[in-house]
Amino acid sequence: MPPADTRPMTRRETEVRRFVRARFGLRGTLALHRHALGLDLLRAPVNVLLSPVFLLTRLAVPLLRRLGAVRAADWMARRRIFLPSDLSHHIVDDLTGFIAALDAQGLGPKAPPEAVARATADYAETRNAVSEITTSVLVLLAGLLLFHRATPGVISLAGPLADMRAQSQAIQDFALGSWAGGLWYGIFPRELSTLEVIATGFGLAVLASVVTTFAGLLADPLQLAAGTHRRRIMRLLSRLDRAAEAPALEREHLLARMGDLTDACLSLWRSLKG
Repeated sequence: MPPADTRPMTRRETEVRRFVRARFGLRGTLALHRHALGLDLLRAPVNVLLSPVFLLTRLAVPLLRRLGAVRAADWMARRRIFLPSDLSHHIVDDLTGFIAALDAQGLGPKAPPEAVARATADYAETRNAVSEITTSVLVLLAGLLLFHRATPGVISLAGPLADMRAQSQAIQDFALGSWAGGLWYGIFPRELSTLEVIATGFGLAVLASVVTTFAGLLADPLQLAAGTHRRRIMRLLSRLDRAAEAPALEREHLLARMGDLTDACLSLWRSLKG
C-alpha cells in the first residue's frame, strides 16, 4: 500500500475542503445566517443601492493604473463601499482564523495581516455577489412562471406584477361583483399609473434585498457541491503566497451587474415597443 501523500499543498487542500464543508454545508450555512437576523435586514437595501457605486469604483482601478495614477488606484482598490454586515463579519472572522490555523501548521501563506484582511474582505464581497446572482435567477424564474416572460431583475418584474395586482383589486372591488368585474376588466383592462409601478418596484427591491441576505442558504450548499468555495479559497491562498494583488473586479461582481444592466435594457426595449 503506497504511503499517504503529505505534501504541503495536498494537506492544505485537505484543510480547505474540511473548512468549506463545515462553514458552507447545510448546517454550517444555517448557523451562519442566524447572524443576519437583525440589523443586516436594514443594511441589505442600502447595499443594493451601493452596488453600482462599487462597480464604478472597481472599474476605475485598472483605468487609473493604465493612466499611471498608481497611488490613486491603490487607494480606490482599498475602499470598502458596502456597509459591513454581521454575516460578512463572521465570514471574514472565520476565514481569518482558518488562515491563521494554516500558518500554525506550516501550511499557510504567512502573509502580513493587512493582506489577509483585504483578501478575506474581498472574499465576503464576492460571496455576496453570488447571493445577488442567486436572487436574479429566482426573479427570472418568477417572471417565467407567473407571466411567461424573461424578468432578469425587479425593474422588468415590477410592471407585470403591478398590473396583476391592480387588475385583481379592481375585479374584487367591482360594483356588480367579482364575476362581472372579471368580464368587464377582461375587455377593458384597468389603466395602470406610473406611481403604482414605482411603488411596486420599490417594494420588490426591498424584498429582493432581503432575499439576497438569505440567498446563501441555497447558494452555499450548491457552491460546496460544485467545488466553487474550495477553488475560490485556494486561489485566495495562492495569491497570498505570491503577495499578488487580487483582481480589481471578480467575475461574480460582473455577472451580478450584468443582470442589472440586462434588466434595464430589456425594460427600456419593452417600453419603446409600447
